[in-house]
Amino acid sequence: MPVKIPDTLPAARTLADENIFVMRQERSMHQDIRPLRIAILNLMPTKERTETQLLRLIGNTPLQVEATLLRTATYEGTNTAHEHLAAFYCTFSEVAAERFDGLVITGAPVEQIEFVQVRYWEELLRVLEWADRHVFSTLFICWAAQAAMYHYYGIGKHPLPHKMFGVFEHRVCNPLSRLMRGFDDVFSIPVSRHTEIREKDVAACPLLELLAVSGESGVGLAQSTDGRRVFATGHSEYDAMTLDAEYRRDVQKGIGVSVPKHYYPDDDPDKAPVVRWRGHANLLFSNWLNYYVYQETPYDLTRLLGGESP
Repeated sequence: MPVKIPDTLPAARTLADENIFVMRQERSMHQDIRPLRIAILNLMPTKERTETQLLRLIGNTPLQVEATLLRTATYEGTNTAHEHLAAFYCTFSEVAAERFDGLVITGAPVEQIEFVQVRYWEELLRVLEWADRHVFSTLFICWAAQAAMYHYYGIGKHPLPHKMFGVFEHRVCNPLSRLMRGFDDVFSIPVSRHTEIREKDVAACPLLELLAVSGESGVGLAQSTDGRRVFATGHSEYDAMTLDAEYRRDVQKGIGVSVPKHYYPDDDPDKAPVVRWRGHANLLFSNWLNYYVYQETPYDLTRLLGGESP
């Protein structure tokens, strides 16, 4: 089934060229079906790249999804044209009275800054509190996962001596988890971060469950015990060349960065990387949408979580 997005969103052409089922708004208006309403709070600086990556995964499921792109009002980056943001993005205040089946909050390049010093921290806190009443399940990615664990459970992030950068093998902790259905015992996730949440801190919280960990990069996936919050500390959504682009950007800026581990054949940046995470990335998003959103959320969204007022 398709993902419903605006007709003129640049990602639409890219996804259509990749045979991802994209439904234009005009066609969707003639269907007697309620699509899942998924909001994406995009905190990444390269918003067009990130929205394409996420919509690719959301659109490759059996479910029809209506995507709403959100941005922060308190900070507007310089890497995405204002015209693009104005045409395709809403701010939180514009959707605060609405309800969604699911919410995705992306990572952001602010992990080396204390949470409270991030420019849009207070706005993000309002989104998190709103999500508890207006969203059935939320998927937090990378920095957003760290921020949400800190806000909800008091679990702090810790600086790493060197950037955790590359594609790392993870082992499934609980194969009976619905989110892990169909996963191999060991699978790969791209990782790009300077801080971490520690496995012992997550394991010590009775409201959280570890789902996948890596001997090299630590916690990979976790969730709240009720499934309403899913935490992904890596970037399963990354394209084949995303880590390559980050590496070459930092080299060009003169930033001391190591070659991403387990990414290029023979760790040689002159060789094209081989994607080893795409299948499980699709499975992660498919399982989340199916088991944690579609199977659980009410058909009438006004009944969501008791139909509380904003």
